[in-house]
Amino acid sequence: MRIALWLKVRQGESIQPSFKSMTAFLFSCENATCAVPEAYREIFRGSEEVVASAEGWEPGSLSLAQAFAMRFRTPLVHGDVTRLLIDFEKDGDERWSRFSMKLPEATRVKVADRHERPFRALLRQRIGEDLRRYAAVLHIMVHADSGTDGRVTLEFPQGAVLAEKFATAWRARMVVEDLNIRVAPLVWDEALGMGLSQEFPAEKYARIRLGVSQTFFLEGRPWRWEKLKKLLLDSLALAVEDVRPVSAPESLSIGQC
Repeated sequence: MRIALWLKVRQGESIQPSFKSMTAFLFSCENATCAVPEAYREIFRGSEEVVASAEGWEPGSLSLAQAFAMRFRTPLVHGDVTRLLIDFEKDGDERWSRFSMKLPEATRVKVADRHERPFRALLRQRIGEDLRRYAAVLHIMVHADSGTDGRVTLEFPQGAVLAEKFATAWRARMVVEDLNIRVAPLVWDEALGMGLSQEFPAEKYARIRLGVSQTFFLEGRPWRWEKLKKLLLDSLALAVEDVRPVSAPESLSIGQC
């Protein structure tokens, strides 16, 4: 089969790989951990409980994001340090907490270069490569929210039609009555998400902020954590089949290689 395909390309025949009409998945988890590199532990001395609390990370978010990545067989992009050291979703001075602002400016530059910059570069690389290979990219930014109780939110950028279609289809596939599910445009978008939406075309790049209450993970209410994960994974797999991108890339020929 591979030899026949190679011969067709060598002969200048047009080919249409099946993935040209498919949607690629990208899962990211910005606040995945409360880890503090040894070089910066001094600024958090005496505040370890704060770092381990919801202020320092989003308990449950990494567990959920890993489950998505495994189910849809795609590498996960996730943060590697506490957001109290640097917040990957923000820009400028907003990235730094009351703790990390104690660091000299040169040290903060090193933190950004070592942790934030590779994270953002990998996201952009993945999106760009997938947009060249697939009809669309569905990017789920996985969050575990501390300010809500027993709720699931599916939020998308204002005016992002494709992202709204995916979010609406995802909600429709969650056929449950005892779960609080909210689907709505983002009221507030962080700098990272805004930048990605401005950089990539909305008709092909669909970004959804998935937020689940930390009560599911920490207290097992109103649903057990594993039950919620199964619902989210199963319903997303079905929802993607319900949404087809407006157009797929043109077929590949030898003149385009």
